[in-house]
Amino acid sequence: MLITQLKTKIKPLKEGKVRALYDLGDKLLLVATDRISAFDQVFNEGIPYKGQVLTGISRYWFERTADRLPNHLLSAERDDFPPEFQELAGRAMLVKKTKVVPVECIVRGYIEGSGWKDYRKTGAICGCRLPENLRQGDKLPEPIFTPSTKAEQGHDENISLEKMYDLIGRELGEKIKEKSLAMYRLAAPEALDKGLIIADTKFEFGLDANGSLLLIDEVLTPDSSRFWDVKLYQPGRSQQSFDKQFLRDYLETLKWNKEPPTPALPADIVRKTSEKYLEAHSRLTGRKLA
Repeated sequence: MLITQLKTKIKPLKEGKVRALYDLGDKLLLVATDRISAFDQVFNEGIPYKGQVLTGISRYWFERTADRLPNHLLSAERDDFPPEFQELAGRAMLVKKTKVVPVECIVRGYIEGSGWKDYRKTGAICGCRLPENLRQGDKLPEPIFTPSTKAEQGHDENISLEKMYDLIGRELGEKIKEKSLAMYRLAAPEALDKGLIIADTKFEFGLDANGSLLLIDEVLTPDSSRFWDVKLYQPGRSQQSFDKQFLRDYLETLKWNKEPPTPALPADIVRKTSEKYLEAHSRLTGRKLA
C-alpha cells in the first residue's frame, strides 16, 4: 500500500516532509509516509514501502536497545491504535510525548558528506581535530559526536560542542553526547555482522514529563543514517548507499536547479530506490516486507 498523503480527515499536530504527528491526548501517533525528499524538495512520486521500512527499522532498534536507553515507543501494534488510524499499522508508532531537545545528535564512524567537506577545509569536523591525510570514506580512529542545529526550514548547521552547551546546557549536552556514542557503538558492530557499515547516523532526544531523557523520532534508518555495503566498501571515493543517495545521484545528472517544480521521477528510479530501502530493512531486521 503506497501512502504519499494520509487519508485520515484528522488534522495532524505537525506534518513534515516525510512524517506526520497526531496528538492523541496523552500520547502521539508518529506516521511515516512513502514521500521522499531530496535537496529540501518533496517529490510527487512516493517510494513504495518506504514508510514501512522507516517504521520497521526504528521499531527494531527501539525494542533492541530499550534496556540500555529508554525511548518514546509505546506500541506499534494495530489493535493499540484508535480505529480511525488502524489502516496505518506497519508505518505508525504510538509514542510518548516529550519536550524535544533542539539539537541533532550526529555520530560519525567514517568520514563522508558534510563532515568530509569540513575536514578538507579545516582538518576538523565541528571543532574535532582529525588525523591528517584521511581519504573520503575512511574509518575514523574512534566514532565522533558532531552536533548540528535543528532547522525548521533549510539546512541544519554543524556546530561545536561549546555552541551546543550554550543552547541546551553542559549537563544535558554531555548526556546526549554519551548516549549517542553508546547507541552507535552498540548498533555498528551488529550491522557490520549483517553486511552493513553505518558510516554515520543522527539521533534525536526528548525529555518526558518527569524530565527523563528518551531516544525519540526514528533511529538508525536509511533516512537518518548512511549505510554502506561491506562488500563494496572502498575508501577514497564515494560509496554506494542504501538510502536516497541513489536518488540524489540521479538528480545531479539532470538540468534541474533544485527549486520547485520537482522533476518527475522515472519508474525505474522509484523502483530501485524502493529496493535499496527494502534491502536495508531485511538485512537489519531479518524480515522481508516485499
